Amino acid sequence: MEVGPFTVIGPDVEIDEGTWIGPHAVIKGPTRIGRDNRIHQFAAIGEAPQHKGYRGEPTELVIGDGNTIREFVTLHRGTAQGRGRTRIGNNNWLMAYCHIAHDCDLGNDLLFANSASLAGHVDVGDHATLGGFALVHQFCRIGAYAFCGFGSGINRDVPPFVTVSGQMAVPHGINSVGLRRQGFSAERVRAIKRAYRIIYRRGMRLEEARDTLCEELGDSRDVQSLVAFIDSSQRGLLR
Repeated sequence: MEVGPFTVIGPDVEIDEGTWIGPHAVIKGPTRIGRDNRIHQFAAIGEAPQHKGYRGEPTELVIGDGNTIREFVTLHRGTAQGRGRTRIGNNNWLMAYCHIAHDCDLGNDLLFANSASLAGHVDVGDHATLGGFALVHQFCRIGAYAFCGFGSGINRDVPPFVTVSGQMAVPHGINSVGLRRQGFSAERVRAIKRAYRIIYRRGMRLEEARDTLCEELGDSRDVQSLVAFIDSSQRGLLR
């Protein structure tokens, strides 16, 4: 492990082998940081949550392996009222000024462009992308392989594979480019496109669209994951 000058690492911080920390970073605990991360200058890691109900409880931040955390990124611990933990997965790229609030749960292989920000209790699935200055409301979920464009204002759940943008954000098809880059076959992409049309183009109520997905595309594992996402949604889909 390498630590740059003027960096402050407080008590109850665990950092695994291979992690590099630049100058002028601040890391507070309880925080656990895995292997081979790169934390750049002026990052604020493991700070107390911005929550009026927080009373100093020993909540935590857990960061996995292989993440890049750029300048002025802020990652806050969880709350006793929530999960008690904020979690960052593996191999994520968080560009400058990104903010991850209390009790968020981030998957793996994510890309957050500059100043993308999550309010509390947000879940983000694997391989999702948030464009610069994208803002996500508390308790929302971003599905795996979703793409949220520059400046998106997101106040409901974004399904897996879907592209959204705008203020407020609206859907604009599936993340075709991202799926191809991740090795999705043409057959899988066709099934996802059909699922998108069922949800967004046939004028059905969400319950009807969900049942139609099961009837017409139930053999697709990607559509099965989309149905599971719909079934577990608390805030409703962004449509």
